This record gives sequence, C-alpha cells and structure tokens, in this order.
Amino acid sequence: MTDLARLEDLPVDYRQALTDQNLVPLWPSLRGVLPPEKPRAQTAPAFWSYQAIKPLLLRAGELTPIEKAERRVLVLANPGHGLEKMQASPAIYLGMQLLLPGEWAPAHRHTPNAVRMIVEGEGAYTTVNGEKCPMSRGDLILTPTGQWHEHGHDGSEPVVWLDVLDLPLVYYTETSYHINGNRQATDAVRGDKIYKYGGVVPTRDFDRSTRSYPMIRYPWVEVKESLLVLGAEEPELTSVMVTYVNPETGADVENILGFYALMLRPGQTLKMPVRSPSCVYHVIEGATQVRVMQEEFELCEADTCCAPGYTQVTLVNLHTDKPTFIFMTDESPLHRKLGVYEVRSAN
Repeated sequence: MTDLARLEDLPVDYRQALTDQNLVPLWPSLRGVLPPEKPRAQTAPAFWSYQAIKPLLLRAGELTPIEKAERRVLVLANPGHGLEKMQASPAIYLGMQLLLPGEWAPAHRHTPNAVRMIVEGEGAYTTVNGEKCPMSRGDLILTPTGQWHEHGHDGSEPVVWLDVLDLPLVYYTETSYHINGNRQATDAVRGDKIYKYGGVVPTRDFDRSTRSYPMIRYPWVEVKESLLVLGAEEPELTSVMVTYVNPETGADVENILGFYALMLRPGQTLKMPVRSPSCVYHVIEGATQVRVMQEEFELCEADTCCAPGYTQVTLVNLHTDKPTFIFMTDESPLHRKLGVYEVRSAN
C-alpha cells in the first residue's frame, strides 16, 4: 500500500484557501480516521485502587459539604483520553460517590443513563421516581435517562458507591443536560420485590407491564445466589456469568451500556473473548489478577480497572479456596445498535 499524500505536500496558498472556506482535505488524515485492520484506541488499560481512593473521598467529605457539591464524586478518569475528559472509555464514565450520615443529595433528572454499584456501607437509599431503594454492598440500582432520582442517608457510617454513566457519548452528541426537582414522595411499588423470581412476571387484568424500567434495584444477595447455583448446576461451564436484564423484555436494562456479574471459580483462569467494546471490571468479593495488553493489575475488593476493546483480557482468581465475584460493564448494547459489534479470534 502506498503512503498517502501529506498536508504539507499541498501549496500554502491552497491550504489557506481551504481554511478560509472551512474545508479540510480528507486524504492526509484518511488513515487516522480509518486505520487498517482495527481501530486505534485512545482507551488505555487503567486501574483504580479503592484503598487509595477511599481516604481522598472521605477528605472530600470534610472539605466540601453536600449542599455545595450536590453530588460528591471523584471521577475515575482514563489517562489515555486525558484526565480532563473525565471518561473511562469512549462511552463509559465512572465515579466514586460518597454520602455521609444525615445527608441528602437533592432530586434531579438528566439525559445520561446511570447505575449505582454499591461499594460499602449501610443505611443509604436512592429514590427513583418514587421507588425508595435501600443500598447494600453489591446492589445494582438503575437511574435511567429522564428518571427523577435523589440519595439520602439514615445510617451511621459513610456509604460509597460506583457511578456508571454513558455520559461521554451523550455529551459528545450535545444532548447532555439536567433539571433540578423537589424531594419525592416514596410511594412507588418496589420492583425488586414483585419481580423477585425469574421466569414469572406480574400480570394485571391479563396484561403485562409496559414500563420501560419495571425493575430499578437488583439486590446482590440474589444475583450472587444465581451465580452460585449456575456454577453448581453446570460444572462444565467455563464462564459463570449473568446479565442484568429488563424482566419484562429480557433486553439489557439500559439503552447504551451492558451490565453483568461474573463468578470466577477458586483458582480459575478465564480468557475473555476478544470483542469490540471496552469493558470495566469491578471486584465485589474476592481478588483477581487482570491481564490486558502488556499490563497486569491485581484487584482486591472494590478495586476497578478498564480494558480497551479489541484486546485479550485474562482474569485469574487469586483465591484458590473460594470464588471471586466481579461486576462488569461494557458498551455492547451501543455497538449492537450501531452495527459495529464484533467478536474476534484470540491471537
């Protein structure tokens, strides 16, 4: 393949004439936007230690009252994109949020979709469109696009959770904004109670629910039990993983990002498929080594890492006597909607 002509090969007066008309020649940059064989990723393998984050987060609680912060969050930024971009991958934003006893983070709604993965602490809750969701470690709580939500804390110890949003994509499309609201009345039916058992859904007057988000809270105690049963019932299964889905449709719980829970058996080494989307790994229980490209990270409970798409990721359970449980999020729903989702053979 011959090299393409460079911008410098064009006469200065011609380049200036193009600039004056807000025009740009494609050919000097063609390989930049359409590289051969696979994309050039800005997303770098990145790791965030919760033990390093926690004291800084607690210090933020001392330095900035919730009334001034509204949401007290430290963003997990990927250095490959630049820290000022505040993104972990092309479409994933991550943040560690702190709520102290007695605090209330006021109600608002926004266009980006969000979820909360509870990291530690008891006594806090998130109210989403009137549904009050208690927060316990490992619970997944949705706050989908346009849904009113607020956070409160009736307990005695700090509560921390991992925010996951599709903010980078929504911001890129110039559709990101928020609206403030009033404190909500907590009178909605708890979806995690009426959709408690898989395989059955509520039927009222012979009609099924048409709510876009019938279930907001996914309790970790039930997800963990599902993984343990799946692993026991199918001992030959290599990847013991479940997907968080809408119980009425079976589709992904939100529009742009996918969410999963994975169990590594004691001492297991698992090679993940090489796929187009970036992926985030967050340890709920246990410890794992993550190998991605030339990097190796050792993740303890509440640690988080990110791997770019089109790369081989290998997970190793560092415990030989008990399973490790990992929460994962990726951009698969977005890639499928765009028609660019790929699974490739490992090198």
